[in-house]
Amino acid sequence: MKIRLILLLLLLACLTPCAALAAEQDEPTIYVVKQGDTLWGLSERFIKDPRYWPGMWSKNSQITNPHLIYPGQKVRVFPDRLEFLPKEQASSGGQKAAPAAKTSEAMAEVAAERTYAVHGKEGFLMESDVKPAGSVIGVHNGRIIAGDDDIVYTDIGRELGVKGGEKFSIYRKDAAVSHPATNQVMGTKMVPLGTLQLTDLEKSSSRAILTRTFQEVTPGAQLFPLRDDKRREVSLKMPGRDMKGYIIESYSGSSIISSGDIVYLDLGTRQGAEAGNMLYIIRDVTLDKKFTEGRIDRLPQELIGALVILETGTNTSMAVIVKSIDALYKGDRIVSITK
Repeated sequence: MKIRLILLLLLLACLTPCAALAAEQDEPTIYVVKQGDTLWGLSERFIKDPRYWPGMWSKNSQITNPHLIYPGQKVRVFPDRLEFLPKEQASSGGQKAAPAAKTSEAMAEVAAERTYAVHGKEGFLMESDVKPAGSVIGVHNGRIIAGDDDIVYTDIGRELGVKGGEKFSIYRKDAAVSHPATNQVMGTKMVPLGTLQLTDLEKSSSRAILTRTFQEVTPGAQLFPLRDDKRREVSLKMPGRDMKGYIIESYSGSSIISSGDIVYLDLGTRQGAEAGNMLYIIRDVTLDKKFTEGRIDRLPQELIGALVILETGTNTSMAVIVKSIDALYKGDRIVSITK
């Protein structure tokens, strides 16, 4: 009997360190959310799978918007999953933070604020209430094409209150853009060509020099007060209200859109859109009626991508696709909060 008791005690003594080791291995790292963090970024960095985050959002009821996580929120980081601590547990300190050794350089990288670049060559949609300042009416020596440092003539003169030395942005008027759902004309796509500087002014005309060109400039090109054509960064910003809309066109005109592409939306300042807002691209799942027998009217929507607004007009805006899980198209719907 004594021998059996001794063997049992020895067995328990051997198992205890193993159980403690297993518990230590299962102990999660506690990560504190910092400015600029997104669920997509956290999933990509810690789980190595950016597509994990929609599921993580659906399992965390305290996260009402998939990208709106706030500085100070705490996340349990496991090898295979992330868990947001409930507010009461996060505030009460119910979970002890992991040792500093577990907060690796990867965490520091995630904590960096994420920004998106505007290069100044993306163009814009000219809405009906926007009018150009003038146009290029000719090229020096009767040529029809001009480039860097060439002389051109404009219909902008002193009567408009301009002065010598003023600069203007040059655009080519492209096709009208119609709304994919209503067919309403939302604006005209304007393609950036470069910049010019006025040199000699008459009452209603002027001579100018092309200071920078992205594409060839021809008579008829439209002039606008100088738009910022220098690279600048746009930081993520929480939408001020719920928004729903559509991708109405791509800058390239391509029918298939993917990550990195510039697109135009039917959301502007009038609808509450601001530069830095991240919106989500969704698509309905088509039902095969012969299998539903009238019991189901719709399926959960697919979350297929995300975009960030770079510039806004009154009723339209320009955005960059930052993630695409599937091929995207003109007419795909966008929302500020996924359901």
